[in-house]
Amino acid sequence: MGRYRSFRKGASTVSDPVPPDGPPPAVVMSQLLGGFQLSQALYVVAKLDICTLLEEKPLTVTELAERSGARPEPLSRLIRTLASTGIFHTTGDLVHTTPLGATLSRTHPETVAHIAEMWMETHYLPFSELLHTVRTGEPGATRYFGKPAFAWVGEDPARARQVARAMADLTGSLRRGMFDAYQLPAGDRVADVGGADGSVLAELIAHRPDRQGILFDLPAMVPSGNAAMVTRRLDDRVAVVAGDFFTEVPEADVYVLSFILHDWDDDAAGRILATIRRSASDGARLLLVEGLVPPGDQPHLIKMVDLTMLGMVPGRERTAEEYTTLLTDAGFVVDRIVTTPTPFSIVEATAAADGQPPRQVRPVG
Repeated sequence: MGRYRSFRKGASTVSDPVPPDGPPPAVVMSQLLGGFQLSQALYVVAKLDICTLLEEKPLTVTELAERSGARPEPLSRLIRTLASTGIFHTTGDLVHTTPLGATLSRTHPETVAHIAEMWMETHYLPFSELLHTVRTGEPGATRYFGKPAFAWVGEDPARARQVARAMADLTGSLRRGMFDAYQLPAGDRVADVGGADGSVLAELIAHRPDRQGILFDLPAMVPSGNAAMVTRRLDDRVAVVAGDFFTEVPEADVYVLSFILHDWDDDAAGRILATIRRSASDGARLLLVEGLVPPGDQPHLIKMVDLTMLGMVPGRERTAEEYTTLLTDAGFVVDRIVTTPTPFSIVEATAAADGQPPRQVRPVG
């Protein structure tokens, strides 16, 4: 028989089997507790472009140190540790990147290098205030920065550009293929509200020349949005508009809120939806691109993202039922929930005429 670990749960003892060849629980817990060190090591690798340097061929630690501006001895220790986690592998003196490690290369089609930079440079230290968050409900970022995270980001154009780059990485990696089989609802004008650099809007309309786009975000995001539309050759079809989605948004036939509502509590999310409803004609469509929290205890990316929300912003990840309630209260009727090959879903809704009742919604593939 294998070993068992036991713990008290109420008045009864619950036992979970532990594989006889697996590490003891204390070792596993120690590894979890040391996760902050691993995230910092990955940040250093991304910041020094180590995996980018390894894209074409393996290099020695000495060569990597010379090209990245690092010292060979500490870099070799960093690589040795990360090799044990599957980021690198070595043959003799040569260091190779793995398919996992390659995602930290800036030239990889599914790069997350900018996400690594943003999280470690904007999220890491505020998370030292997580205990304060759990005790008070105030986001750790607000306590650490002395102001809400979005206000702190908006004060510095460089930070705003960093966030925009990270969101583009998110679209190109975690959301990759999300819209490949998706049919955009009818409507000539598509407004991406809070669309950062317009990565999602570009995916939705790039191959639909009959659609016009509006990229709507705070003034600090406009330069990166304009540059991105020029790069994507969509500047003739997309207007980049500055504004505040708590006060007014442009008129459109289809509205997109991509990873926006999860940043806000229910009251603020309701105000954003109410702003859109005031500008939307009856029958206008709304797409929420969000992760939906699944039931049960199984691991899921969105449950981990919810921890990010807890520490950084007043928002939260929500279930399908919670999004349906938000939309119904704001005057929208949920039409369907489209599951995708990614961890995210698309909630489609329609601006309801007065008195139109809500309908029962089931997820569809």
